[in-house]
Amino acid sequence: MNEVPQIFDRNRVRTHRMRAVKASDAPDFLLREMAERLADRLLDMMHTFPFVLDLGAHHGILAEYVKGRAGIEHVVQAELSQAMLAKASGMRVVADEEYLPFADNSFDAALSVGALHWANDLPGALVQAQRALKPDGLFLAMLPGGQTLKELRHCLEKAEMEISGGVSPRISPFVDVRDAGSLLQRAGFALPVVDSELLNVSYAHPLKLMHDLRNMGEANALAQSSKGFTPCAVMMLAADIYLREFSDDEGRIPATFELVTMTAWKPHPSQQQPAKRGSGKVNLKDVLGGGA
Repeated sequence: MNEVPQIFDRNRVRTHRMRAVKASDAPDFLLREMAERLADRLLDMMHTFPFVLDLGAHHGILAEYVKGRAGIEHVVQAELSQAMLAKASGMRVVADEEYLPFADNSFDAALSVGALHWANDLPGALVQAQRALKPDGLFLAMLPGGQTLKELRHCLEKAEMEISGGVSPRISPFVDVRDAGSLLQRAGFALPVVDSELLNVSYAHPLKLMHDLRNMGEANALAQSSKGFTPCAVMMLAADIYLREFSDDEGRIPATFELVTMTAWKPHPSQQQPAKRGSGKVNLKDVLGGGA
């Protein structure tokens, strides 16, 4: 059995969420935007989902938005941080997305916003979510994609190169939309669909963006850098570069968030199936005009 690379320090992820709970000005606009968009996707579903799992529930935002939609009656909220989960209401369980404690074939749907990008073993987490679903159960998740915080990443790398002559990882890697579909297939899901959209947020200053990321619980949790903090000189220079290279006519700076949505279903005989190889009734040569 291959050992899963520890890209993220999961204890640090938990600590960051605990700190977000204590922050007096913790912003939740990004989670709310993602939760609202994901909840809107449910309106397009012909199915109903009475019993739902919320993976990485944070403080219960998604449960607020999906309540009453698509026949949802009960939401079990699973969250890594006990401190953050304490702010939610309803059915709750402290659980790591990488080690789910649920029986197979338990839920009609598994939903997630803004959580699975911290999983060291995302394929394994998807496999466990698939097992927890009933046949023909829905998996629907939204997480940050590869273009997220591209401006900040550029500025931090440029600042650190200028100060120290090298670059350390300061922002976590995010899922590539081109890989997400294959991850769903590897996990045993059927009918995978992946799409992405860009959300552009305007900030008065780069330091405000960095402050918000910290108070969201989204600060750097890379295992390689878990023993050190970003030097103040690097942060200040990165902020200066951000302002010089990206500020608009009003002096505000953009922050890009790519929102990747993964949709798939647990296999069931009633689902549309691909045609068997060789069962086609039309000769391709006839369609193409009888070429060689």
